[in-house]
Amino acid sequence: MAGSVLALGGIAVIAALGLGAAMVGGAGATSQRLAAAADAAALAGADALSGAIPVPEEPCALAARVAVAHAVALQDCRIDGAVVIVHVSAAYAGFPAVAGSRAGPPEPPAGDG
Repeated sequence: MAGSVLALGGIAVIAALGLGAAMVGGAGATSQRLAAAADAAALAGADALSGAIPVPEEPCALAARVAVAHAVALQDCRIDGAVVIVHVSAAYAGFPAVAGSRAGPPEPPAGDG
């Protein structure tokens, strides 16, 4: 009887560790998915803003469409000069996850001083 209880306890511990590892892995995958979606939305918005791609919609509307295509929600989109800044969100295991990105022309290199 004591051996059965010990075996069940061991199985429960291993199952809990496995579930914890799966949750951590899923959170990491969600984080990467959100970062990719934020990058894609910001790049699309910046391309629309610069005129690199001719689209009838505003840059932030295009960024929202790209975010939806990545199955995330566009939380915020701002245009700062020629730079588009976005924040996207999604839920993982009932918890909110957020990522942000910015895209635009490269900054000029710093001078020699």
